[in-house]
Amino acid sequence: MVLNLKRKLTPASTYAPAKRRQVDEQDQEPDSERESGLEEDAESFGGFRSEHDESPASDEDNGGGEEEDQDEDQAEDNVSGALEDTTAGRRSGKPVKTTGSELRSAQEARDLFMSSSFKLQIDALLPNVRPKTSRIPPLDRFLFALHSILTSLSSHETRHPLDAANELRKQGIAVPYPDPAPGKETNWKVGFEKPSDVNVVGSWANKCSVKGQDGAKFGVDLAVEMPASLFQEKDYMNNRFFHKRAYYLACIASAILDKKSGLNATVSYHSTAGDPRLITLIVLPVQDKSETDFSPLNAEIRILATLPSPPPFPLHRLSPMQSNLRISSSSSVPTPLYNNALLLALTPKSHLLSVYNLQSEVPAFAGALALLRIWANQRGYGNGSRLCVHGFEGKGTWWKGVLEVLVRGEEVEKVLRKGKRRPLGRGLSSYQMFRAALDFLAKCDFENEVVFVKSGGGHRYSPEEYRQGHEATFVDSSSPVNLLAGVPLSSLEMLKHDAQLTLGVLNDSTATSDAFSETFLKDQRSVPSRFDAFVSIDLSSAKLPQLPPDQPSKFTALLSSLSTILRRGLGSRTKAFGLLHPSSPAYPLTSPHPSSPTTIAIGLIYNTEHAFRLVEHGPAVDDPDTSFAEFWGDKAELRRFKDGKIGQSVVWDVRNSDERASIPVKVVEYLLDRHFSIPSRAVKTWQAPFDSLLRVPESISSLIQREAGAAVGFKGALTAFDDLVRTLRGSEDLPLSILNVHPVSEYLRYTSVFNPLPVPAELAPALPKSARYVQVIEVILEFEKSGRWPDDIRAIQKIKLAFFERVAAALMQTQKFRRASVVLGDGVTRNEIQDQAILEIVTNQGWVFSARIWHDREATLLGRILNERSHISKTVRKTEEGQAKERQLALEAREVYLRRFVHGPKHHRAVANMAHRFSAYAGTVRLVKRWLATHWLLHGHISEEVVEIICASVFLGGTQFGDGPSVPGSKERGFARVVELLAEWKIEEGLFVPLYAANGMGLSEGEQSSKPTGGTNKNGVWKVRTEEDTDGGMWTANGPDSIVAFRVRALAKATWGVLHGMESRKLDVKSLFVHPTDDYDFLINLDKSMLPRYYQNVGADPKVWDRSATYANLQPAENEPFRPGFDPAQLLFDDLQRVYQDSFKIFHDCLGGDTFGVVWDPSVRKPRPFRVLGGFSSVPVKKDEKSKDKGMVTLNEVAVMAEIQRLGAVLIKKIVNQSS
Repeated sequence: MVLNLKRKLTPASTYAPAKRRQVDEQDQEPDSERESGLEEDAESFGGFRSEHDESPASDEDNGGGEEEDQDEDQAEDNVSGALEDTTAGRRSGKPVKTTGSELRSAQEARDLFMSSSFKLQIDALLPNVRPKTSRIPPLDRFLFALHSILTSLSSHETRHPLDAANELRKQGIAVPYPDPAPGKETNWKVGFEKPSDVNVVGSWANKCSVKGQDGAKFGVDLAVEMPASLFQEKDYMNNRFFHKRAYYLACIASAILDKKSGLNATVSYHSTAGDPRLITLIVLPVQDKSETDFSPLNAEIRILATLPSPPPFPLHRLSPMQSNLRISSSSSVPTPLYNNALLLALTPKSHLLSVYNLQSEVPAFAGALALLRIWANQRGYGNGSRLCVHGFEGKGTWWKGVLEVLVRGEEVEKVLRKGKRRPLGRGLSSYQMFRAALDFLAKCDFENEVVFVKSGGGHRYSPEEYRQGHEATFVDSSSPVNLLAGVPLSSLEMLKHDAQLTLGVLNDSTATSDAFSETFLKDQRSVPSRFDAFVSIDLSSAKLPQLPPDQPSKFTALLSSLSTILRRGLGSRTKAFGLLHPSSPAYPLTSPHPSSPTTIAIGLIYNTEHAFRLVEHGPAVDDPDTSFAEFWGDKAELRRFKDGKIGQSVVWDVRNSDERASIPVKVVEYLLDRHFSIPSRAVKTWQAPFDSLLRVPESISSLIQREAGAAVGFKGALTAFDDLVRTLRGSEDLPLSILNVHPVSEYLRYTSVFNPLPVPAELAPALPKSARYVQVIEVILEFEKSGRWPDDIRAIQKIKLAFFERVAAALMQTQKFRRASVVLGDGVTRNEIQDQAILEIVTNQGWVFSARIWHDREATLLGRILNERSHISKTVRKTEEGQAKERQLALEAREVYLRRFVHGPKHHRAVANMAHRFSAYAGTVRLVKRWLATHWLLHGHISEEVVEIICASVFLGGTQFGDGPSVPGSKERGFARVVELLAEWKIEEGLFVPLYAANGMGLSEGEQSSKPTGGTNKNGVWKVRTEEDTDGGMWTANGPDSIVAFRVRALAKATWGVLHGMESRKLDVKSLFVHPTDDYDFLINLDKSMLPRYYQNVGADPKVWDRSATYANLQPAENEPFRPGFDPAQLLFDDLQRVYQDSFKIFHDCLGGDTFGVVWDPSVRKPRPFRVLGGFSSVPVKKDEKSKDKGMVTLNEVAVMAEIQRLGAVLIKKIVNQSS
């Protein structure tokens, strides 16, 4: 399986904006000119553009996407006409006066909203989430017809529940009696009489409906009041009311489906949150385009059977601590959830009036409620076909209650909490009320606080009763119903976390342009970027020791117990976690019970300070409390700690950092097995597949670790570096003392894809050729200041060689190093004024360092050549022979100097600080580098440094440098966040990352502006800016260009889509790192056995280096040279990229790739007139006798491929031509 990147050609005119094409070239600045051609350049390489880039925005994203109605069109015409009149007045030169009302509106927009633009965005959003008024009349006609049918129904005589159910079963309707269902011994009867009242209630009646997620329909709640004559005084006990209501709704369903009714509709059952006691009827029209067909409205009618007022049984029997489920005569267990479900049958009218009064008192209430519902829906706190947070289905009244407590205030008994929340002003804007609601959610302690909205008549039940019966309590002013009944504390903590995150976005003054989109428009339910760990659980084998009688079903009881157990077991390891599952679907009338999901998911958000601790401390040895041992089972043990104390504890054994990072998931797996008998095979996670991508094959790493005899990995590399620094500073044979040794290698800042491994020189020949690569660690030597350095740039380069000779001799005298040799140049660069000399140092343990010398005088001397000295006459310099070439060489040398000696060490320190500060940062960088490498982009087109900066952006979050709630706690989440960023990033806007200020390394504005950055953005279109690189071209000057940039976006979009398979347990991690090759014109296949880095390939075949599979008695040659950093594939790639840069673009996986992908430049494949030194291998075009163009040539593709074959010699296995 590979990423889906379909090849699709589109005319360049499609992407070139018309207005931009009309601008005269002389008026365009170079940057804007380059940006305007990005998409055209990318399109010219047809196979490197994703089909997603060409598709227009979906209708749904554009606010419904359906054609506007006549009334709305007329209103828009009026608005546009007014705008045209205003602009016409300005064009005619007449001054347009601003009225006082306009000034007041602008002032109110600034005071009551974040900004005037934010207010305009909210004003544009709200109409798009409301139902279209022109589509409501068919619904009204349907409701009138339904009302007349319901109020004219005939009565059914009372009968035994089983007999009544059998009668309806003959009509194909099952009565959804909740368990335990009535039996033969039942001594009460059910009946039916026409409703005593029928009313539209809920958000539809108050015009507060909001469009839901995943195409969810608007809900039109129809309250059908059951007559009091159907009930007896004891019907509140043992599900009798719920059984009678189920039969009542089944009779209504039968009446609606009766052909005599004249209603052309379908009817189904729905149990809110999967609770069989909360049964409703869902009525949908048949799409016949009749007068009562309201299907274009995308709405559904929900029929609720309610109790009459006053109720037929005493309300004091429904308090949270009453026991109304008597399994046996001796049992008396409180049933708060059962009682709360029964109270809900009394609330529709009271909630309707409560919302109406709030709308009358607070003008902005409806808008604030809509904003709050939109925010909640985007985060899964509601209904949806995707994974939603457990507990909030059907909790629409709860969001109204949150705003009500802000308006009316709170009344709380003094014994529960000191103080109370005071009401806010009623003149607030909708945005201010929304902000206040988020502040309430972010600060409320739902576990310890009992929230009672202030009510004129007081509340019926005491706070202590609610506290004893429910995990969390929130009671509004209109009813005694606990609006948070059945919502686990884990879900409320998740809600609190999201509220804090949104407040952080809204409070960030630097991100106002994106705050609206992040808050209201973006779907935040994507689990890869939302959770640090995602666990999918198959519940088919789950067991509960005992089903609590208060729970409506095994599924809800399991989730409730699961939340409690995991919350206790995880403790402070997580900031929050969510139980996730899709909303309950409707089910047919033939089914008596709703179906429950067979799988659920758990999303963990780590508290990185405690998430990975190894020991869970319990009570002391003399503590009589045994709950700790009972909870943890065999994992609990007595231990003596360093302070001498003996206590119970749980210790998690780990062998490496990857296993330690998975401790929270191990806790979840153990608790699932311990308390619910869910085996590990039923629990699916994705951390291990990601970990395997960052490890070399076990057969190679074990051999190196066994033979090396030294510390390996990043710790070993840092130890070897420290030893080198001590040796250099302790040497007395150097002409100048070493001031600093700067690390500038990814192997010393934890961001290399693979852990560094030492390869002793004697071990290298024993390794197979396909696993003989030795990494080189780069460092920079800085000597003390001295006036003895020459004042000539070329002489300085020669002096560096002499210094290296002295340093090499001093190192070899210590007997700690196997080799120290001077290397001059790379065989390609011919610039005498550019730094080229290095000192290659090989330690006895097998670590290899590459040292360069930094002399700050070079910058001054290069500046003189670049006309930056005013005392030299410009006329003299311009007339000097060779000045242009000398200047070009100096420009290249200065760019290398700034990147290598100025920005390189600072970048290294900043990235190393990031790795120490954020535990998931280094792993994120390693995964992203691996991903880019496997898609043939890293190193050849995208530098490692810019990848590290882009990854830092998802951790720093603009100007919020603290460890906020949005900081990824795992490398998997960090990887997903970076992929999402690359998929959505508008490259023309650039990216600013406060890399240095966040790590306490920022410069003042004067220092920033005075420093030349050196990045010229010759080919690169990415502008990744930092405080030290204000132009954003230091690490992107040589790429990616427009073609590669759009390729990255296409790959990121495809990867982001595949990552969502995690929700359905279908994600294959390795498929994210398998590169599609169909878009390339030809492929160059290399001989795997000749590639020293092949063992790093994501799809490496162990047979290539397994000697037993070839010749077991073949002995390695002892005289083979030890070549650190030798990678023939990379050398060939660099040569081809340099030689044929005008003919094609070439791509390669720098981490063990065995294939080059090549795309021809379309411009050289077109016929053109022949000219000398044309820049590419050409061949005459076949002449047409009638053609006037006789001397046309085109690219000689066959010859170029033959040349490549000769250049590659033994290394190239074959070339596969894929172009048509």
